[in-house]
Amino acid sequence: MKQKGVRQRARRIRLTTVFKEFFQNQQSSGILLVAFTAASLFISNSIWGNDYIKLWNFEFGTEVFHLHLKHSVTDWINDALMAIFFLLVGIEIKRELSEGELSDKKKAMLPVIGAIGGMLVPALIYFFFNLNSPESISGIGIPTATDIAFAIAILGMLGDKVSPALKVFLTALAIIDDLGAILVIAIFYGQPISVPWLGVAAAFIVLLEIADRKNWDYIWLYAVLGIGLWFAMLHSGIHATISGVILAFMLPRQTNKEKKIANQIEHSLSWWVSFIILPLFAAANTAIQLDLKLMDQLVTPLSLGVFFGLVLGKPLGIFTFSWLSHKLKIAEISANIPLNKLLYAGILGGIGFTMSIFVANLAFTDITLINIGKVSIIIASITAATIGFLGFKFSKN
Repeated sequence: MKQKGVRQRARRIRLTTVFKEFFQNQQSSGILLVAFTAASLFISNSIWGNDYIKLWNFEFGTEVFHLHLKHSVTDWINDALMAIFFLLVGIEIKRELSEGELSDKKKAMLPVIGAIGGMLVPALIYFFFNLNSPESISGIGIPTATDIAFAIAILGMLGDKVSPALKVFLTALAIIDDLGAILVIAIFYGQPISVPWLGVAAAFIVLLEIADRKNWDYIWLYAVLGIGLWFAMLHSGIHATISGVILAFMLPRQTNKEKKIANQIEHSLSWWVSFIILPLFAAANTAIQLDLKLMDQLVTPLSLGVFFGLVLGKPLGIFTFSWLSHKLKIAEISANIPLNKLLYAGILGGIGFTMSIFVANLAFTDITLINIGKVSIIIASITAATIGFLGFKFSKN
């Protein structure tokens, strides 16, 4: 019994260390996202704006076996580099499900139900505003996402004003939110399905399963199979970034191997994702010229749906669903999470940024609608961040 208690304490210490490392990486990444977004918007609207936007639209690549692989710099970032981001998100989701907050059903239910509310209510608000706007109704997934990096950056700035329990709750909620966004992307924002390429993708998944069963725990092998899976998904009609999540869940599933491979991949890639890939994504996707024509369209069903979905729908959904689940004894709100701070956490959930912009790129083909969506996301995210920060900062408990 004594040894068991020691093992349990050791396990808690390891989990705390992993969580702290993840939290610190996301906090730094969130600060960089703010800086790169501000710089990108400034340059786009300066005398260098046209050349700056041309840079992101520059196409490069080649033809491989009659397959078109020539894309713009922005497309390569969104379709290829972001697959690595989704790989790390998948690893984090998998870890939470196996040994983190989501491994305990009672603990998991609160952020799970909160995340469901935080997706449904914003979607309903967006739907209400765009019900009679067929050109923008496809953006219904935009306000359903929470940006982990931005939200954690705000929590980090607040220090002791936010309890560890609340930090874990919001992080777990954002991770579940990302999983929901991934499902939305996979189901609703793909292209026409190519059955042959889906078959090729399935073959790579089978090879990943064989590698696990044969104990071939070599990172280079998983890298090769992962790239093959990405290539197949790119042409399958399902968004290529989903390959990152699939790869994360197909990593060796026997305990010792899983920790070894997953931890090595995470340690190798987390710096690149936090400090290179996400800032590049922010810069490329906020290269927007804010002309009068665009600004005049910021009071449209699309922009209003995004703004109120994130700023109002997110906190309303997260708080209401969490509170109801507690009252119905489906889940339990920790004694270290006062209701007012649960509400402020819900407001921070309205920081959509990375995932919302990602969905906006997929939801529309009209560049004007994409840019309206992006500007609305930025305004809503800044508003949610400011209100949430001030709420925590001046709270008495």
